[in-house]
Amino acid sequence: MQAALKQNTPSSVAGRPIDLVHLARQTMGDRALETEILGMFAKQMSGARSSMGNANADERKRLAHTIKGTARSVGAFHLAEVAERIERAPLNSTLLADLGDEIARVLDFIAAINR
Repeated sequence: MQAALKQNTPSSVAGRPIDLVHLARQTMGDRALETEILGMFAKQMSGARSSMGNANADERKRLAHTIKGTARSVGAFHLAEVAERIERAPLNSTLLADLGDEIARVLDFIAAINR
């Protein structure tokens, strides 16, 4: 299963932070459901970004694991990869900055497509 997910990374979808084709498959093409899911995902990612900075190593691992799973389910594969790296190195400040940047990129993308 992971091999299949790796094939759907953002590099294969013109650099978009969310693979909308993957999301459409997950929602069986239901646009209203896609919008609802992206709204919940954006809210979750905003909260996770806020929590990550003050979290200890164990909390960061847990948050990163949650981000990884949720991001994969909506097609935010690059975000999932960054979160997976944080699971392995929760105190790496460079990775935390990368995560914050990628979350911002995802949130901006969601905002742009929901205008």
